[in-house]
Parts: sequence; structure tokens; C-alpha cells
Amino acid sequence: MLENIDPDAFLADRAYDADRLIDRLTERGITPVIPPKRNRTTQRKTDFALYRERNLVERFFNKLKQFRAIATRYDKLKSTFLAAVQFASIIILLN
Repeated sequence: MLENIDPDAFLADRAYDADRLIDRLTERGITPVIPPKRNRTTQRKTDFALYRERNLVERFFNKLKQFRAIATRYDKLKSTFLAAVQFASIIILLN
């Protein structure tokens, strides 16, 4: 799945702290923003200011899933579902 995109940074939690993935990201010029596991022998540096952005995105999706029609994909058409997501996002941002 990562082959089709070209982001500047890859934000993930500790579960993605694998040497194979990190090496693959650095080969492609993508900055891995993954905190190292506690049992790792060589601890890597992590940009925790950028890592906090991941938490904001996760909390937004959690708020978005509080809308039943969004969580259960009530709308069948793609355009109608997108409109519902946009409407729910506006409600969240206004609160």
C-alpha cells in the first residue's frame, strides 16, 4: 500500500517500529516518525512535535465515528456518504 504514495513523513505508533519498514521508508526519502519500542537496543530519535499531530487526527476520527450514519456507512452512494462526512466534520469543527 505504501508503494503508491509519496508522503514527506510517515506517522505511526510503536507497533510499526520494525527495522525493515524504517529502512524501506528512509530509502524512499520518507521521514519515519515512529517512537521506538522500549525494548529496542538502539533507541532512535523521534520528532514528538510532529508525532502529536497523529493524535489529533485519531481523535478527530473518533469524534467522526460518534455519528451513527458515518460509523455504519448508512449511505450507499459514495457522493452521499462524502457529503455526510463533510457535514459531520463541519459540526465537529464548529463545536
